[in-house]
Amino acid sequence: MMVEVLRKKGLPVAYVLFEGEQHGFRKAENIKRALDGELYFYARVFGFELADAVEPVPIENLG
Repeated sequence: MMVEVLRKKGLPVAYVLFEGEQHGFRKAENIKRALDGELYFYARVFGFELADAVEPVPIENLG
């Protein structure tokens, strides 16, 4: 529901599903991916360069 509201308001949003995970992440690789994705999102939204490359996440409404 939160993602849909952000989309409708035209705000930047990135939504990544992790197979087999629910509200809390259990797999180490998913925890790392989630944190890297969050850092990537902040870098794009706030306009700063990352020190190291991370796998990008698709960001909607980033204008």
